[in-house]
Amino acid sequence: MLDQPQQSQQAPQPVLQLQQLTRVHGSGATEVHALRGVDLSVFPGELVAVMGPSGSGKSTLLTIAGGLDNPTSGKVLVEGTDITTVSRKELAALRRRSVGYVFQDYNLIPALTAAENVALPRELDGISARKARVSAVSALEEMGLDELADRFPDEMSGGQQQRVAIARALVGDRRLVLADEPTGALDSETGESVLALLRARCDAGAAGVLVTHEPRFAAWADRVVFLRDGSVVDETLRSQADSLLFGQAATK
Repeated sequence: MLDQPQQSQQAPQPVLQLQQLTRVHGSGATEVHALRGVDLSVFPGELVAVMGPSGSGKSTLLTIAGGLDNPTSGKVLVEGTDITTVSRKELAALRRRSVGYVFQDYNLIPALTAAENVALPRELDGISARKARVSAVSALEEMGLDELADRFPDEMSGGQQQRVAIARALVGDRRLVLADEPTGALDSETGESVLALLRARCDAGAAGVLVTHEPRFAAWADRVVFLRDGSVVDETLRSQADSLLFGQAATK
């Protein structure tokens, strides 16, 4: 009897790969090593939380992963493309299509309404204004903000502006979502709802990286990566992270 051929399942490819990433600011006596040879892969369906003390390199890692800053050395691959080697035009197009970024300070355009801010990346990528608005309003509805679609940023509270910024990061089919302390301006209940949305987007197939100092928000992640002085000093899976973050014994 002939052996049945075995079906091989191809391993999923990372959406984000950081390879031996370094970032040095200044030179000589003022030289600061923000990142030191960081390796990190984030796969489809995975939410990774990055934690560490102030100055550990968390925000630097995120800005480089999103193409907002260049590493001193190393590679940044988004869906297989090394974004450190592409042109500025190609990088801008890739970020609009594939990367959603949630900033600490919102970065909304004051002259645009909430819906126009959320729709802008879609329009810049060639989507018609009508279709872009439909997507924008849908994203705002997810955040419970559909009634604010036609308000300008200065007509909203800080928490509302942050949720608009998150809607902008999630609109469309973003494969990579990067969030830098996205719950900083939100109360606990709203913060939990935001993390639930990030979790749902990852469960639907996106890859997410969350910078946070809050253990209760890191608990939504599949993995927690700890940075110190620009280096990865520890990495735990979700079950292990729950025990470490909340001081619970893994075994009795």
